Amino acid sequence: MFTLLRIQRKFDIFQISNKQKIISKFSSYNNVTNAEKNISDALNNQAFGQPVHSTHPHIVNKDELVPGLKVEEFQQRRARLLNGVQKYAADYLKEKCGNRNHLIIIPSSTKKYMSDKIPYIFRQNSDFYYLSGCLEPDTILAMYIDETGNTKSLMFMRPKDKHVELWEGPRTGVDMAVELFGLDEAYPVDSYENELKRHIEFKKPLIWFDAKSCELQNIGEITKKSSSSLFVESPSAIIQGMRLFKSPSEQHLMRRTCEIASHSINEVMSESRPGHSEHHIFAMIDFKCRMRNANYLAYPPVVASGNNATTIHYINNTQLLKSNDLLLMDAGCEYAGYTSDITRTWPVSGEFTESQKILYDVVLQLQKELIGTLLNEGGQTLDHLFDTMCLRLGKYLQEIGLVPKHITDVVGLTRAGYQFCPHHVSHYLGMDVHDTPLMPRSLKLLPGMVCTVEPGVYISKHRTDVPKEFRGVGIRIEDDILINSDNKVEVLTSVCCKEIFDLENLQKKKEIEK
Repeated sequence: MFTLLRIQRKFDIFQISNKQKIISKFSSYNNVTNAEKNISDALNNQAFGQPVHSTHPHIVNKDELVPGLKVEEFQQRRARLLNGVQKYAADYLKEKCGNRNHLIIIPSSTKKYMSDKIPYIFRQNSDFYYLSGCLEPDTILAMYIDETGNTKSLMFMRPKDKHVELWEGPRTGVDMAVELFGLDEAYPVDSYENELKRHIEFKKPLIWFDAKSCELQNIGEITKKSSSSLFVESPSAIIQGMRLFKSPSEQHLMRRTCEIASHSINEVMSESRPGHSEHHIFAMIDFKCRMRNANYLAYPPVVASGNNATTIHYINNTQLLKSNDLLLMDAGCEYAGYTSDITRTWPVSGEFTESQKILYDVVLQLQKELIGTLLNEGGQTLDHLFDTMCLRLGKYLQEIGLVPKHITDVVGLTRAGYQFCPHHVSHYLGMDVHDTPLMPRSLKLLPGMVCTVEPGVYISKHRTDVPKEFRGVGIRIEDDILINSDNKVEVLTSVCCKEIFDLENLQKKKEIEK
């Protein structure tokens, strides 16, 4: 059987050729055309450690590496990162380390076990996936750029192992990794220590490596032992700065994950009934998202009825739904590595009480105004949006009698609003739910950014400084927002019902259909 040797090639990442030169084990394959044909045959006949078009055409299109993304996009990301660290070092680290070569090391996630031989569901490290498109555990991506701008990307992969694959499923292996992931070189993962040592000692690069997030052993030790003159920097902030801005392909994936979650939540709201448990609702949203091809839920959902909704991150999900309660659900899904994050609050019985309607309308109108602020006032920041939310919430709650009338100054009303909603109104969204946490919320929102808008009101049943009819109620309304190429706001979750009329009619419509 035709076996490919490790493929080694140099190319300009910004001008990637579709033609790939390979080195064959057999001299009869020295012709590039024949070699490329055999690469194609091997890709079509081999099992891989993740879905590819030849094995999963219903998931991955012919020209894609992973759903929605081509291999060229991952190559361009690596090129941008390499140039980014070189520029950062020239601007901020020149006195510290001078002009150097740069080596970036990004490990994958490792497989974790809940008990003997029983693994947790595997989720890839977001930075590693963003730069490689590889979904396999126990893998390392290394990228190199020298002073003249020459670059190289290589991966340390788990080799093929028939015995292990019998139990755990196929691996991509070393031979096909270069072609599949668009790399320059690939090696067995157990050789990474020697290869990195050799490279570090010979090139003396500035090493970019985040020791805090590393799950693979020995990488930190390697960088410490190789040379006392080495400098180590974390690349995380630079990578997150790239991830903050979604490409057109990523925006399409964000639309899809938000669409899946929106339609699924609409169905859950229409089918929820008094007597269901919060856990029942959890199971419903999980099922409905997966049936629309989501990989899984993006986080443990908050399914909080009645007073439970006043605990902002309530995830016990053990109570029964009562007919006069509101139900707050904060849920989203992950699709092809990108997440949605939606919160809706609705009446379990299908109809708001008068006090519930008053309070819900305050939150709804406030959320619409905040989204309108993004639409009409370009260059907003998430922190400014939060300040606006606290002030306006304080004013609106004062109008319905929940904030004392004697408070009239901006600071006092802002503090009053914060007491009823003690969390930020927004965070960045993308591959992770709380995406790019190193990026400050004081940045101006620009095209390609995605964020949430999620004001809320939480009034414990034990709070005695508000009228009794408003106690034991938690309300939050959250949508996902894309700043598009025209610097306009696109509400990615707009199909998820939130108007009072629509929420009250969801269950009625379901009953009529029965």
